[in-house]
Amino acid sequence: MFTLAHLSDPHLAPLPAPDWVELIGKRITGYFNWWRKRRFIHERSVLDKLTADLKAQHADHIAVTGDIVNIAAQNEFPPGRAFLASLGDAHTVSYVPGNHDIYVRAGAFHAMQAFGIYMRGDDGDFPYLRRRGPLALIGVSTGVPTAWGMATGRIGDAQLAGLATLLAKLKREPVMRVILIHHPPVSETGWHKRLIDADTLKQVVAEHGAELLLHGHDHRTMLNWLDGPDGTRVPAVGVPSASAAPGVAKEAAGYNLYRIDGEPGAWRCEIISRGITADGAVVERKREMLFG
Repeated sequence: MFTLAHLSDPHLAPLPAPDWVELIGKRITGYFNWWRKRRFIHERSVLDKLTADLKAQHADHIAVTGDIVNIAAQNEFPPGRAFLASLGDAHTVSYVPGNHDIYVRAGAFHAMQAFGIYMRGDDGDFPYLRRRGPLALIGVSTGVPTAWGMATGRIGDAQLAGLATLLAKLKREPVMRVILIHHPPVSETGWHKRLIDADTLKQVVAEHGAELLLHGHDHRTMLNWLDGPDGTRVPAVGVPSASAAPGVAKEAAGYNLYRIDGEPGAWRCEIISRGITADGAVVERKREMLFG
């Protein structure tokens, strides 16, 4: 039995005061949005309780699917690195960036400097491949700088081609293929938050298959089934923000555990959802067989 944990969108609080020069441009809207609204939603105490519970589950590996920081100010990244290190080392924690990590062009540099060891494959960069137990973890980046008011993501042709190659190659190996991505391929959010090339991603999965796709971004518990080859279906699973305060956010903080065993063609995966309650306890919300 292999246990994979999945959390997303911690949006570390509090937001450090940025250098005023950094507020020239798009960051200014994110900064004011934090003080107007988001600081009431994302609480560090909630995140700390949730991650303490996660670590007590002794997962074999932890996947974090983006948005550690808020406006990609330079002084947000050292605490972000410390947060990842608190979960585990680069062998036991895998990360993919979100739109807030690459909020502006400079964010890509800072994210790579701070989080790079958590988002490199065993033999290459995005889409990266990490082999852990029976899993082949494939990390895809959707974080790109966008215009004011936009939170879209893009994979890009080069990554999509690399993803297709990896999925086809791994299909011939005795591994369970798990795609890690920030923006969901299916979403009910507005067009300004969508994954621009979601349709192409779904075509790649339909042609080559995968066993599981994990994402964040929408801050909600989500399960959508993507078409795979030969009539198969691939679950795309999202989780709430890991710092979302109960009674304030649209869904209180939570994370998922996946208990995985079996073999190619007969994988079994039980999903266990855990989350925080109004009184601050972290409890099991739901348990079910995802497949198998």
